[in-house]
Amino acid sequence: MFRKIPLLLCGLLITVTVLAQKKNESYQLQIRKAVSPVKIDGVIDEAAWIQADVANSFYMVLPMDTSMARLRTDVRMTYDDKNLYLVVENYTTGKGPYMVESLRRDFAFLKNDNFLLFMDPFDDQTNGFSFGANAAGAQWDGLMYDGGKVDLSWDNKWVSVVKNYPDKWIFEAAIPFKTIRYKKGITKWGINFSRNDLKTTEKSAWAPVPRQFPTASLAYTGNLVWDAAPPEAGANVSLIPYLLGGIAKDYEKGNSEKYRRDAGLDAKIAVTSSLNLDLTVNPDFSQVDVDKQVTNLDRFELFYPEKRQFFLENGDQMSNFGYATIRPFFSRRIGLGGVPIRFGARLSGKLNKDWRLGIMNMQTGKQEETGLPAQNFTVAALQRRVFSRSNVGFIFINKESINYDPGKITDMPAYNKYNRNIGLEYNLASSNNFWTGKAMFLKSYTPGKSGHDVAHAANLQYTSKVWNVSWQHEYVGRNYNAEVGYVPRQGYVKIIPQVTRLFFPLSGQVLSHGPQVTSTWFFDEKDLHRTDNETMLNYGIVFRKRNTLNIWVSNTYIQLLQPFDPTNSHKDSLANGSRHNWNTVGVDYVSKPQSLFTYALSARYGGYYADGTRLMTNTELGYRFQPHVSVALSANYNQIDLPKPWGNTSFWLVGPRLDVTMTNTLFFTGFMQYNGQQKNMNLNTRFQWRYKPASDLFIVYTDNYLPEPFYVKNRALVLKLVYWFNI
Repeated sequence: MFRKIPLLLCGLLITVTVLAQKKNESYQLQIRKAVSPVKIDGVIDEAAWIQADVANSFYMVLPMDTSMARLRTDVRMTYDDKNLYLVVENYTTGKGPYMVESLRRDFAFLKNDNFLLFMDPFDDQTNGFSFGANAAGAQWDGLMYDGGKVDLSWDNKWVSVVKNYPDKWIFEAAIPFKTIRYKKGITKWGINFSRNDLKTTEKSAWAPVPRQFPTASLAYTGNLVWDAAPPEAGANVSLIPYLLGGIAKDYEKGNSEKYRRDAGLDAKIAVTSSLNLDLTVNPDFSQVDVDKQVTNLDRFELFYPEKRQFFLENGDQMSNFGYATIRPFFSRRIGLGGVPIRFGARLSGKLNKDWRLGIMNMQTGKQEETGLPAQNFTVAALQRRVFSRSNVGFIFINKESINYDPGKITDMPAYNKYNRNIGLEYNLASSNNFWTGKAMFLKSYTPGKSGHDVAHAANLQYTSKVWNVSWQHEYVGRNYNAEVGYVPRQGYVKIIPQVTRLFFPLSGQVLSHGPQVTSTWFFDEKDLHRTDNETMLNYGIVFRKRNTLNIWVSNTYIQLLQPFDPTNSHKDSLANGSRHNWNTVGVDYVSKPQSLFTYALSARYGGYYADGTRLMTNTELGYRFQPHVSVALSANYNQIDLPKPWGNTSFWLVGPRLDVTMTNTLFFTGFMQYNGQQKNMNLNTRFQWRYKPASDLFIVYTDNYLPEPFYVKNRALVLKLVYWFNI
């Protein structure tokens, strides 16, 4: 019965969908070929701009979505044989500087005065591209997926300029057709423009978007109507070689300095205007940001997000298959922990308006220190659009060990010759975005494991202006095995109902407020007895200045399924099967983003395992000397009181960070982390010079210390040069 619900809902919502699309169908911007050359300088004096149509009369999205925007925004677009051009006049009101974080690209949307373009060149209301800038000129670009999410890891060649005037700031950009993908011959693209202004706390959009959804929602775009089909991008091949030199020393092992001299190559080949082939040989990711450490008091493996661009770019079809804790594919399993990646290839993109394809193959080398063999990873994903914005997806994952000989591996957990997964999922997304959901089935194949080797899950969510109601259930068999995925727990059944109700005062400092109830239940798959349960009541308040306050209480019950050290300090472990129950109260506050000084405060106090207590406080402080310097400090403190042998345990996690953006092409980042739980201090600094579009010079220095007594563990210095050129 449950599996029929999404299909029935889709059918019921088709009428609503058509009406929603007809409403925004009237928002059309005509784009004509430029009658003169366009110079990207922030000055609107070319004949091409004077004759271009203007998109204005924006609608307010926040704080309310029932009126026109107070601030005027004028948008013009044109094109020539090579580029798509955009110029935007962002009018302002009142005195005072623009509010921006820095000149660093891919800024946080809510912390900057900015303008963003969202476009759907496939007209499928699901995938697309986003470009934009903040008022200081920092660029924003990303791939759009799932109908309204933006992957900011995507980085490509385009140019822009921001120029400030007393009453407005102008954003002008040229986006090469070779940079984006689009359906050949299509003359109508979905498009929307979004404006965020912190002084007035107004967020607006050209085509109206209900306030409960992001302005990136492709369900609510208007139309960009071309006077002729966009020109074909032609031969589109990019080569991105790198050269690297470095030195590293491991003081713990007493090794001498180790010098690095390396080179590698990435290539991007446009197979069609909407399908791309990416190749990589000997890739290196030394310039990627280090992981932000967290206090680990969890019984299961923690999740750290992927940050390597090769795996992130256009990778949502593979990496987002499944749920947050049931991911059959997690790219961080490939090439980390000292395992070198030799080469790889990925074919991804749109086959046509309805079909989307993603195929990736990666080959790693042998890990010399442990003897782990070379391995090959293959992932294939195929997606078919159904109804207006929903889709059905298939995935296949294969991990194969090369020259498999487990007898040569010592002091390591057993590894398998192969591990395979196949999966199907249905993603529901109504055209007006009120109904969303997913149904999924996975099966694994591992030598020596059969039976109870499947996982399935489903969820359904309804989102209106005042209600958010969702239901999710999961099942993971005890023998389900995803060695290239992220599935931290097996052998359970899980259900999660959630209800949120919002109220909107007509005046006053509060914009919205309301309660939320969430209850999470885990049951053992064998006899369905309860093993975990957490019920939380939260009351949230959003103020008109965009500061937020949440107050919550919760009740937690846990029956341990294996021995567990509640402090992760290796003192002792609680017994398997022991039962624990406690209550907790908490509060979270985030300050308004308009201030130069921003902060976020969190605190929780309550019971803990073995009739103990836990106090946790978390502080995030930030100050910006805009637009060039941003200073941040995060501090997390835990105090745990338990009976002997643990007693009183307390530890800090502190992370100061310095971001200096000298220009929008010259950046410096310094980041330190002190982790009292792991007794480690980490320092990471990175200098980046973007000397040409998408071409960079990186200088990266890392250091790890033992804080007590102060002792250097290891340190490394790397210089990396990347150059992007088109053939």
